[in-house]
Amino acid sequence: MNSPLQRIASDVVLGKDVIIRDFVNLYGCTIGDGSQIGTFVEVQRGVEIGKNCKISSHSFLCEGVKIGDGVFIGHGVMFTNDKFPASVNPDGSLKEKADWTCLPTVVEDGAAIGSNATILPGITIGARALVGAGAVVTKDIAPGAVVAGNPARPLSKEA
Repeated sequence: MNSPLQRIASDVVLGKDVIIRDFVNLYGCTIGDGSQIGTFVEVQRGVEIGKNCKISSHSFLCEGVKIGDGVFIGHGVMFTNDKFPASVNPDGSLKEKADWTCLPTVVEDGAAIGSNATILPGITIGARALVGAGAVVTKDIAPGAVVAGNPARPLSKEA
């Protein structure tokens, strides 16, 4: 299952019938039954991906992200986990793990995120919500809501 074109660390937990394409980097994460991981995807330590999810190519799921069941992540979706990113502390020393706070992000069951969306940290995307392509999500999204734009704003709500 781990081809020379994949980097899957020994601490990755894979469910049954998971499909992983080439040029993928996975470490310290959990991927549920029947999920698919596209080409050029990185999934970092602590990320949880539910069952029957599709993570499209060139997407980045950083530490702190939790994906529910049946979620679609489009191409090039970027999750972030730090509201104040910097490489160094005020004294000029290189930041280490203890020097920042990882803010968790949750994508609830059945949500879909369009290609090239950026998800800021500490966000919850509600069940069955739809995030338009290229959106920048800066606030929580209600279940069933449809949002688009920069910053993402509601367009409609499911009936």
